[in-house]
Amino acid sequence: MAENRWLAETGGTGGPAYAQRFRDLEDGGADLHGEARLIDRLIRETTGSLTGRVLEAGCGTGRVALELARRGHRVTGVDVDPSMLAEARLARQDNLHFVDGDLMDLGDLVADGFDVVAAPGNVIVYLTPGTEADVVAQLVRVLRPGGLLVAGFALGRHVSTQQYDDWCQRAGATPVHRWATWDGEPLADGDYVVMVHRR
Repeated sequence: MAENRWLAETGGTGGPAYAQRFRDLEDGGADLHGEARLIDRLIRETTGSLTGRVLEAGCGTGRVALELARRGHRVTGVDVDPSMLAEARLARQDNLHFVDGDLMDLGDLVADGFDVVAAPGNVIVYLTPGTEADVVAQLVRVLRPGGLLVAGFALGRHVSTQQYDDWCQRAGATPVHRWATWDGEPLADGDYVVMVHRR
C-alpha cells in the first residue's frame, strides 16, 4: 500500500516546529482562527444551538480544535502523526480530547453523530493515495443526519474539486457551499477552496 503523503513528507516528527511556526504567526498579529469562526457559524446556523459536537479530522497540533473548544463546542481531534498530537495534548480542556488514529478507521466514533466534521489544513490532499474516497465515506458516516462535512484544501495538489464532490456524493453528502477562503470569499481563480457538504 502507498504511504501516507503527510508522513512521507514530514517523517512524523514535525510537530514541535509546526506548532512554533503558528505561535510565531500569532505573536506577529496573524489571524489564525478563520476556520474556527466559520465552523462555529455553521453550527449555529444548522443546529440552532450555540454549541455542537465537532470532529476535526487531521487535527495536527490542535490549533483549530482548541479554538472551537474555547468557543464551547465539544471537540474530538484525530491525527495519524504522533509528534503533532503530542503538541495538541499540551492543551487541557474538559470538552476537548485527541485520538491517535488513521482516518480510514474511525472505530467507535462512527456512532457519535457529529454536527460538523472538519478537515482544514490540506488534510484531504495529504491522505494516503488511493484511500481518499474511503476516508471521505468514513467522515460522512460519523456525521449525524443533516450534519456538515467542511474541508479546505489547496487546488492542483492531488485532488480536484470535481473528485472531491464525487467522493462526497458517493458517500451520501450533497454540496452546500464552496468558497475561496475560510472567511467565505467567492471562489474565483484562486489556489484554495473551502467546500461544505451535508449528509
